[in-house]
Amino acid sequence: MGKASRDKGQRREREFAELIGGRRIPLSGAQEGYPNDVEGMGLQWEVKAKKNGFKMIYDYVLDEREKPDAVALKADRKPWLVVMTLDKFKELMEGDK
Repeated sequence: MGKASRDKGQRREREFAELIGGRRIPLSGAQEGYPNDVEGMGLQWEVKAKKNGFKMIYDYVLDEREKPDAVALKADRKPWLVVMTLDKFKELMEGDK
């Protein structure tokens, strides 16, 4: 991984940690014992950023006609995933208090 990619990843990790009131884990992925990028909201997070690698997922979640709260995704022989906007997730988590 080049310096530009590493810097971009760290920027996104810091941004996400701030948005959820969490903290970025220094050395995440670089040193044993630090497996995830961010801690926050009672969860361990892995943060991924791609220029346009998630376009189809965004299209599903932000569908203006259907306006889903979340999208369930399933690949063959893989577990289910649930994708939603951070605002919706925070709304759900805050309602849990």
